[in-house]
Amino acid sequence: MKTFTAADVPDQTGKTIFITGANTGLGYEAARVLAGKGARVLIGCRSKDKAQQARKQILAECPAADVAVIELDLANLASVKKAATAVAKEQRLDVLVNNAGIMIPPYELTRDGFESQFGVNHLGPFALTGLLLEKLRATPASRIVSTSSIAHKRGRIYFDDIHAEQGYNPMVRYAQSKIANLYFAYELQRRLSAAGDTTISVAAHPGIADTELLRYMPRALEALSPLIRPLFRSVFNTAAQGAWPTLCAATGPAVQGGDYYGPCRMSQTAGPATRVESNRRSHDLAVAKRLWDLSIDMTGVDPGV
Repeated sequence: MKTFTAADVPDQTGKTIFITGANTGLGYEAARVLAGKGARVLIGCRSKDKAQQARKQILAECPAADVAVIELDLANLASVKKAATAVAKEQRLDVLVNNAGIMIPPYELTRDGFESQFGVNHLGPFALTGLLLEKLRATPASRIVSTSSIAHKRGRIYFDDIHAEQGYNPMVRYAQSKIANLYFAYELQRRLSAAGDTTISVAAHPGIADTELLRYMPRALEALSPLIRPLFRSVFNTAAQGAWPTLCAATGPAVQGGDYYGPCRMSQTAGPATRVESNRRSHDLAVAKRLWDLSIDMTGVDPGV
């Protein structure tokens, strides 16, 4: 396919799109563009105040935008269920963008006792998608977008130590969560296809983009941040550019179920969006099925496909 930027997003009038983590970074940029294209945009955020501020910023740029706030904490399954109940009351749900995530934080557990990166980046979105799948399937040609990362190439699922109780390496656990996003996206698409559904599951990654995820940069680099960021921004994508693969996956007319989108330049780290390939491990059917079953057991949510 040809490359894709925000300028290629088609008119979204009449559609409802729910984006998690939309108060800042990639999620905010995607919400801003989609609201400007006529969609009703639901921004899911842990902080209601930050979400309201993001909404005000979007309305300042596009006064006619239709933007609503959904309180959502992916580290708390009770919050996930509450958010899903609120979104299910919408007349329709055309796109769910599972964008929110955390990257290489210190070791901690979610409210439900999950290692935080696996919990927030995979189990929370798994549960949210499962709870909203009936609503999505009731909307013709709806889409579920899972946000992965080039870090998935280092990832594997540590089934024998899923909570990192035997040792915690933040980057290893981040990579696990990102390949989990792909296992989920691909397995969900296989199940939707088998059911003959018009809803599709696709994935995207931003390459390397200047977002708040970088707040966990190693301490040794913190002092160099004023020097690093200008160089970083001159080489890699801004947050707005990093949102292009997400926008492509969510709205591109040529998108098909099971597709994966990322930047087209510099080994998928920068540039406009295009269809890309994930590594061979991410297509392991046995691991995907095992992770699916484990995710149901851990969250108590069965997507029903």
